[in-house]
Amino acid sequence: MIHGDELRLLRDALDRLAQGHAALPAYATDFDADRAAEVLDEVARRMQDNYPYHHPLYAGQMLKPPDPVARIAYALSLWVNPNNHALDGGRASSAMEKECIAELGRLFGWDAPLGHLAGGGTVANLEALWVAGSLHPGKRILASDQAHYTHSRLSHVLGLPFTAVRSDERGRMDTEPLSELLGEGDVGAVVATMGTTGFGAVDPLPSILELARGAGVRVHADAAYGGYFRLASTLDADARAAFDRLGDVDSIVIDPHKHGLQPYGCGCVLFRDPAVGRLYQHDSPYTYFSSAELHLGEISLECSRAGAAAVALWATMQMYPPVAGGAFAARLDRSLAAARSMHAALEGTGLYRPLQLPELDIVVYAVRNDAASTSSAAARAVFRDAAEKNLHLALIEVPTRLVQNVEPGMSADAGTVSCLRSVLMKPEQADWIDEIVAILSSAVRPAIA
Repeated sequence: MIHGDELRLLRDALDRLAQGHAALPAYATDFDADRAAEVLDEVARRMQDNYPYHHPLYAGQMLKPPDPVARIAYALSLWVNPNNHALDGGRASSAMEKECIAELGRLFGWDAPLGHLAGGGTVANLEALWVAGSLHPGKRILASDQAHYTHSRLSHVLGLPFTAVRSDERGRMDTEPLSELLGEGDVGAVVATMGTTGFGAVDPLPSILELARGAGVRVHADAAYGGYFRLASTLDADARAAFDRLGDVDSIVIDPHKHGLQPYGCGCVLFRDPAVGRLYQHDSPYTYFSSAELHLGEISLECSRAGAAAVALWATMQMYPPVAGGAFAARLDRSLAAARSMHAALEGTGLYRPLQLPELDIVVYAVRNDAASTSSAAARAVFRDAAEKNLHLALIEVPTRLVQNVEPGMSADAGTVSCLRSVLMKPEQADWIDEIVAILSSAVRPAIA
């Protein structure tokens, strides 16, 4: 888990950091190193009670280990503990955050977006929907029925009506019901999901933009999971067409703590039109007087925010610039290759039925069976047995009609089918597909017997 050089690099960086305030007079602290050693030993013991998120055999939830440079930079910043709300609390880290925002904007073709980092995709999406509701008061929010549940929840928090738009057989927003809903004239924003958390499905953004613009409606791209795949070179034609239009939406959310190699929590919201910053205007009796320069708290609903997230992201983007054709983009292509390889290998077993060709790096697959209920029971048994063999998966409930698209002989004796789901976020997993599928094959045979 720990590269041999990480602690040395952190020590060297801490020495360099200390030089900045070397002229200050010394002062005493009451740090008890012996007691701390006891506590930390217990912390380490307790933390062993986790899944091996860093290992290629962890193919369950969306958990990707931070890059070593992100870990080191994050830890380094904690000796300062900057707060990126106001420049008083985080001058250097605020500057780094602004540089990160500019670079992320360029990823989507925006030269000068308004934006900031956030605790995660939920808070970032909250701000995007809040802006939509402020510009279109009381109007409905639309998102696919496969979009993250946070959109319906946040719409409720904001007092905005919400309607889920039916998805198609690939788990993408169906534009026919979208067109009908837009025709009702009470919609303020459409959320296009650029990589659903269930299937990794990419909504048809070109069609969504055409329909929404014709109705005078904002388009928000929830690219929390999939945003970085704009850099990938091996997307299929539909996904490529969708990602190529991201620069035409009104706002984007992307989570660097997913594919951006960052520790939790590091989300980001970007607005194409910086003028929406006027919606944030507020006064503080003490916060914003140290500089006439922009304080990030002036364009954020959050107040205190960890500057450490900006420091870690800045360091990572220096190490791996987010540009097409670079080392960072190559990692995304490796994850796509892993998903497609697993899809083909599962088909080859004759024991599993992948529900669709993966658009990103998520594979969802059902255990082949003649009934929804028995397929579900078998999937749950595989989930348990695979974990005993150190292969960690996820379960997802899928409407039976979607499974019947690929397994038409399955009887619908239940409304949903429990399917297995593998998130192949780690590029190293491309070398482990044979091992993963071998474990799946051995785990399923007793389950279907």
